[in-house]
Amino acid sequence: MDKKKSLFLLTAAAAGAVIYNIWKPVKSNLPVITDFDINRYLGTWYEIARLDFFWEKGLKNVTALYSLQEDGNIKVQNSGVRIKDNKPKQSIGKAKFQQAPHIGSLKVSFFGPFYSGYHIMHIAGDYEYALVFGDNLDYLWILSRTKDIPEDIKNKYLHYAQQAGYDIEKLTWTLQE
Repeated sequence: MDKKKSLFLLTAAAAGAVIYNIWKPVKSNLPVITDFDINRYLGTWYEIARLDFFWEKGLKNVTALYSLQEDGNIKVQNSGVRIKDNKPKQSIGKAKFQQAPHIGSLKVSFFGPFYSGYHIMHIAGDYEYALVFGDNLDYLWILSRTKDIPEDIKNKYLHYAQQAGYDIEKLTWTLQE
């Protein structure tokens, strides 16, 4: 590829990123939990619902496994199974605290130096259920330590997300077999 074409493609990609950031849904200004305990959060979480995006599109049996690394970062291992052909899919990343470790606001990366927000808005039970928002209204997860969630917790999380500006009608309810 010649230099002009490379420069054009790079400029187009940069312009696209700027346009997306201008038009993307606005981040809610709600506070995250402030008594967060990473040691209680570690382990396996089952995805109950999500706002679908490219990596998870068409997946079932989605889980996230969080483990503490020696350097204080958190290893994130997301797994799922493609519905169309039953093939497993896995992505490994890392998370870091954005503020103090007792604040439930992290940044997660699966692609080198690029990080996205991971904000824990609610935890219910004994760290059994969690509501997580991304940096903007494109990302939301409802998580559980088991493959289902009590109706009252689910409704509480849905109401909170809707009040925060999320379109809960667009949620994908993850098939957990």
